[in-house]
Amino acid sequence: MAELDDDYANVPYIPGGAQYPARWSVAAEAFRARIGARAELGLPYGEGARQVFDLFHPAGEARGLCIFVHGGYWLKFDRSLWSHLAAGPLAKGWAVAMPSYDLCPEVRIADITRQIAQAVTAAAGRVAGPVALAGHSAGGHLVARMAVPGVLPSGVAARLSHVMPISPVSDLRPLLQTSMNADFGLDLAGAEAESPVLMRPMAVPVTVWVGGDERPVFLDQARWLAKAWSAPLEIVQGEHHFNVIEPLADPASAMVARLLD
Repeated sequence: MAELDDDYANVPYIPGGAQYPARWSVAAEAFRARIGARAELGLPYGEGARQVFDLFHPAGEARGLCIFVHGGYWLKFDRSLWSHLAAGPLAKGWAVAMPSYDLCPEVRIADITRQIAQAVTAAAGRVAGPVALAGHSAGGHLVARMAVPGVLPSGVAARLSHVMPISPVSDLRPLLQTSMNADFGLDLAGAEAESPVLMRPMAVPVTVWVGGDERPVFLDQARWLAKAWSAPLEIVQGEHHFNVIEPLADPASAMVARLLD
């Protein structure tokens, strides 16, 4: 075991942690069945089999586009587990896109950043209006990277209305001391080049969100980003790394209000 493996382990410290992916999958499948024709599934944004996104449309004309980027340490999961989280923005009249992306070790984290920029650009080309980005864990890192100048095309970047990294990994340098780095293939220069805490964001509203019951390193990662970017930090007591994203499914939640209003 590498030095920081336990620090970045979530499942052993969450009651029933191992059952969450199966629960997410069931909820997401049921949501897609309910929404029916308002779901466009598997839209390509690149050439690879995983370079696709799902697009969920509201009942009327969309007020804008919300994009959710999933986590999984850049190593696992895909768009199919999170569809139910679109319910909150959809109820408020926003379209919602959820991309998959290639995973390490087949690609590097920098490659995934470029893929998410492609996905955001492709989704924004299908829905008019403002674009709000939310991402969880590794996805929090990825949406933070979208807020850095030069990552998105200027026309898309100008449409960003809010960026919400949820429980993000904002400084990748500690990951050099985890066993996961065997798959990431990071050296210090690569970790620095992908660490939002070492970058300056565009002039776009950013809120960093994290659960109060998360592992200490995730609270640290959230604080580091909020401090580096002079962004508001919301620490929600009673929430851990897996249930912190659940308010996205609730149109009345404070998370959805902050992201979209």
